[in-house]
Amino acid sequence: MATQNFDIVVIGSGPGGYVAAIRSAQLGFKTAVIEREAIGGVCLNVGCIPSKAMITATHMLHKAQHDFPTMGLNIKGGISVDMKTLVNWKQSVCDKMSGGVNQLLKGNSVTVIKGEAAFKNSKEISVKSATGTDSITAKYFIIATGSRPIEIGGFPFDEKDICSSTGALAFNEIPKRVAVIGGGYIGLEISSYLKKLGTEVTVIEANTTLLAGVVDPDCAQVVARKAVKDGIQIKYGAKAKSQKKITSGYEVTYELNGKDEKIIVDKILVTVGRRPNGDQSNLKAAGITVDERGFVKVDAQRRTNISNIFAIGDICGQPMLAHKASFEGVMVPEIISGINRVYDAKTVPAVVFTDPEIAAAGITEAECIAKGYTDLLISKFPFAANGRAVSMIETDGFIKMIADKKTHVVLGVHIVGPDASNLISEAALAIEMGARIEDIALTIHPHPTLGETMMEAAEATLGHAIHIIQKPLNGAGKGAHI
Repeated sequence: MATQNFDIVVIGSGPGGYVAAIRSAQLGFKTAVIEREAIGGVCLNVGCIPSKAMITATHMLHKAQHDFPTMGLNIKGGISVDMKTLVNWKQSVCDKMSGGVNQLLKGNSVTVIKGEAAFKNSKEISVKSATGTDSITAKYFIIATGSRPIEIGGFPFDEKDICSSTGALAFNEIPKRVAVIGGGYIGLEISSYLKKLGTEVTVIEANTTLLAGVVDPDCAQVVARKAVKDGIQIKYGAKAKSQKKITSGYEVTYELNGKDEKIIVDKILVTVGRRPNGDQSNLKAAGITVDERGFVKVDAQRRTNISNIFAIGDICGQPMLAHKASFEGVMVPEIISGINRVYDAKTVPAVVFTDPEIAAAGITEAECIAKGYTDLLISKFPFAANGRAVSMIETDGFIKMIADKKTHVVLGVHIVGPDASNLISEAALAIEMGARIEDIALTIHPHPTLGETMMEAAEATLGHAIHIIQKPLNGAGKGAHI
């Protein structure tokens, strides 16, 4: 076939890639996006969206089973779960979102090309599909090929019994027993939804805490306590060694305190992290530099060492989050168009959809100290003191606020509790704009809402919260908001 020519070609249609393609087209560039699988990438099809659909459904199930009776709402005969229907509904959510992205690409005149892209040189790629191989040239390329689950020795993925998150979101039947290798955010999110369905869940975690190095330790403790309360078994300091197929399922062997222990399960979920796809797309042919971990090296404009090639999202480094990729997806086409931009975000908010949710913006207490902040104002405001949380029967957790004592500038906000994922955006804006504690405390928040906890946390950081009893911090109560 004849070679197709474009101004910008985006490789990958995930939350970074499809956004980059749309922005490129909006700026007047002749644009194409290459996708080897489903439009929307991992996040939309087998990651963020489907997992949140399952978490939402099982959260509702849990409330119906445990909170409704407390409220006097009695369901006669109990609730049964039709797993096939649940999975089909989950898939319909993904299909609806993917269809929406397709319409956006079409509406912006982006050419969608299905197939596997590989660089031939810095100006040309080949795209292999079921119908053959095509050549495509472009003035600029944006690599948005993402990442994939890390597979560990002895636990090869078949996505049926030994699964990554992809397989774990597609069970047609509720598994009776599951071993989850890795107590990070993916493993805990899936553990939470499976436990609510009635699965016996055992988490095998090599560290001595859950979510180690991922979230504020105080927040992680709340989630760990709730997981144990809900019946999830957690094996800390344990290392998965092997698995063996047996008549009753799988025998998983793990090392704990220097001794081998075994559990029998039906399914094994491996969630020890993700690795960038830097070993794909024949990047070497274009001369693109890839580091030893598989990340494409980029500068502050997300430009690689090859001037006409950019990289965004998981492929170019931490944090490996969809919203960071989308931000870069808007930025890079604007840079190509001549707008002088660089990646200079003060914070990238992060959310863990555990039970309860965890969300964070800014830096932790330990990171503050490491950066040289020697005098901090730190407070926690509990959701148990918030009327909206009480009325929802969701009072676990708190908002933890950290500020520089000298300037009162907010450095970090860490939330564990109901709707943390929605509450964190206010904190992200505050940190991005360099807000002081008083900026949050003096903003009138509507009542009764969970959002009031952000205002109260700011008041607590100043030493004079209304709805908790606390000693004024160095006389701060006398000084009010001055």
